[in-house]
Amino acid sequence: VNYDMCTGCGICVQRCQFGAVKMEVTTNKANIDMTHCFGCGVCIQECPQEAISLIDRDKLPGLTEEW
Repeated sequence: VNYDMCTGCGICVQRCQFGAVKMEVTTNKANIDMTHCFGCGVCIQECPQEAISLIDRDKLPGLTEEW
């Protein structure tokens, strides 16, 4: 999530069927729990600000063997 672009509208939170997207209480911005994210891209499609992008799991060492 690009925090500079995120307006905190919460649409991504509502659309995530895996419960991977939550709102940060202190910043009121979307945050993605990568251990719950399946990479389906629904949040990207629904974000009116285009503040969300997918990252290849292979580039995140802690998550390469998660799924």
